[in-house]
Amino acid sequence: MNSRIIAILASLILWPSIASAWTLPDGTKVAFEAVSKNVYVMHGPKGEPSPENLGFMNNPGFILSSNGVIVIDPGSTKQVGEHVLAEIKKITDKPVLAIFNTHIHGDHWLGNQAFKKAFPDVKIYGHPKMIEKANGDEGLTWVDIMDRLTKGVSKGTKVVAPDQTIKNGASVTIDGQTFRAHHLSSAHTDTDIMVEHVESKTMFLGDNGFNKRMGRFEESGDMHGNIKALEYVRDLKMTTYVPGHGKSGAADLAVTPFLTYLVKLRDGVTKGYRAEKEGHEIKKDIEAQFAEFKEWSGFDSNFGKHVNKMYLEVEALEF
Repeated sequence: MNSRIIAILASLILWPSIASAWTLPDGTKVAFEAVSKNVYVMHGPKGEPSPENLGFMNNPGFILSSNGVIVIDPGSTKQVGEHVLAEIKKITDKPVLAIFNTHIHGDHWLGNQAFKKAFPDVKIYGHPKMIEKANGDEGLTWVDIMDRLTKGVSKGTKVVAPDQTIKNGASVTIDGQTFRAHHLSSAHTDTDIMVEHVESKTMFLGDNGFNKRMGRFEESGDMHGNIKALEYVRDLKMTTYVPGHGKSGAADLAVTPFLTYLVKLRDGVTKGYRAEKEGHEIKKDIEAQFAEFKEWSGFDSNFGKHVNKMYLEVEALEF
């Protein structure tokens, strides 16, 4: 089959999703697309939550099984969850059987509310620490954050935390589909699970993986741990990797760039620390080395914070 025919067939497959896409207030069109057999991802906008994007920014995904749907990270608010569910229904009318939440940051899981309302018996899986935090002050904090950033667009969003714990190495079979959780240590946060769909060799990275976008590292996160997590999943040689933000694809597209960034940051900060330089001096010295990442959304607002975070980690390891 020649390349022209392949391109035509691809356009015919993609056209229906584009034609029926969810259009955000700012005009951005988003729709689920197949990234592997029976595996779909909606790649969210790369900007920060706002009224213009309704607070939507992550990559919700789902696996289509014989009798239902299994969702990963359904979005950031009740309203976004409703839209994500509506987009799923454009592809299948099968019920949602289960949900996986990859970590505590609310842009990934506050959409649980809409799914739980539509499917009261749905099981929601998460790391034990994620469940603890979501049911505590941090869950309420994320509701407030989304309300503030969307200027009230997310009003009515409530905490619906996972109700099923899943730990590193545990597997769950749902309607003939197998899901395995991976949590080596703290990485993006201390609540992360990376979710492997065994049958399609797809790995949902959560925010351990970014593509063309930078994210923040909170106090519980560990940049060295994030490096180890990405090296680990890269070596598993999955067919498809789904980052928390940005395009999905093979490891060279969806894993290697952010891993390269973190390794380069670690090495530059370590060298500067051993030369007895302060964090602001190191930032000035190494920033030119990151030219390939300057166009990534959030680079300017996060690079200095990343240098400081890495500095503290290097200091703790070498003290």
